[in-house]
Amino acid sequence: MTLNEHDQRAMDAAYEQAIKSKNEGGIPIGSALMARDGTIVAVGHNERVQSGDPTAHAETVCIRNAGRRRDWHELTLASTLSPCAMCTGTAVLHRIPRVIIGEHETFMGREDWLKGEGVEVVLADDERCIELMRSFIAERPELWDEDIGVPPTE
Repeated sequence: MTLNEHDQRAMDAAYEQAIKSKNEGGIPIGSALMARDGTIVAVGHNERVQSGDPTAHAETVCIRNAGRRRDWHELTLASTLSPCAMCTGTAVLHRIPRVIIGEHETFMGREDWLKGEGVEVVLADDERCIELMRSFIAERPELWDEDIGVPPTE
């Protein structure tokens, strides 16, 4: 899908965060929060490997970085990958009305939950995001499985 200028800015900011995480040796997923006027108010990337915190997914880190706010209901969350249940729950809890998703080919999160709560879900089908996750999963399948809670095979 072709994104409008503001949405593309948010996706670009999220993608930059994904690259940052990859360069730090982490899971290459990034997120950004955007105000209605297109201003990026916070960014974050998956820091689970870097920090040892299993809840440090990109979206939760981004929302944490936004700090205390009263305008959650006016923000758009962009993520390079379809949000998992934990990250979806965080967006739902804060009543974020729009979520832009870079891709959901490599992982389908809880988009059904977002839509069920009335959240507008915009799928970007961003080739950069798809290739980034495909190559990461191929190179580090055990780390990816750990991130999404897949038990090791015996």
